[in-house]
Amino acid sequence: MSTVDVAETKDTIQVRSHVQYITKEHISPDNVHPSPLEQFHIWFNEARNGAVREPDAMCLSTATASGVPSSRMVLFKQLDKHGFVFYTNYTSRKSKDLDENPNAALLFFWQEMSRQVRILGRAEKVSKEESEEYFQSRPMGSQLGALASKQSTVIGENDLQERLDKLKKLYQVGEGSKEGKAPLPNFWGGWRVIPSEMEFWLGKPSRLHDRVRYTRVEGSADEEPEWTIERLSP
Repeated sequence: MSTVDVAETKDTIQVRSHVQYITKEHISPDNVHPSPLEQFHIWFNEARNGAVREPDAMCLSTATASGVPSSRMVLFKQLDKHGFVFYTNYTSRKSKDLDENPNAALLFFWQEMSRQVRILGRAEKVSKEESEEYFQSRPMGSQLGALASKQSTVIGENDLQERLDKLKKLYQVGEGSKEGKAPLPNFWGGWRVIPSEMEFWLGKPSRLHDRVRYTRVEGSADEEPEWTIERLSP
């Protein structure tokens, strides 16, 4: 049952109250890790080992060259020393946006822990070798799904199933089978978002939240970037 109290009329929904965030933890520039990527490791593992149902779900926001924004939920797949990786169709709307405008934003919201992590950065495609390795690690159904879907295009009611059936026949995949191997499509692969700014948010009562922002020092080395760490007003 939702705890949100609303006033509703024929034409409007007005939210009048919301659950209060009550957390015992406290974050500040004095007690976070000097590296935002290491701080993310800490929080992600706590979310993964805690009560968070989908710690790997993140909102990806992109924009066209003219600045028209678009957001959607995607799955976080890897964090390395450079940034955050997700995989998708390279002909999708998100990929077309990133081809035109590499600036991107990511947002993790772990409601069960009253935590958010916000990431701003520049996106670049991962190597074909990285995409190949990840693609072949996926279940066969997901491999075929990537081959069958012309992501973000208009589709008829039965078109997708027809494409999928043809692919199952082509690769001799039985119903419910998890075995098999399909080739990496040339239109599919990974993106890596290299952060220039990261913010860690911890929910507190009366909307007086803890917010700690890392800003990358301009000109610092890619291998070991330097960060300015500041507390933000809630």
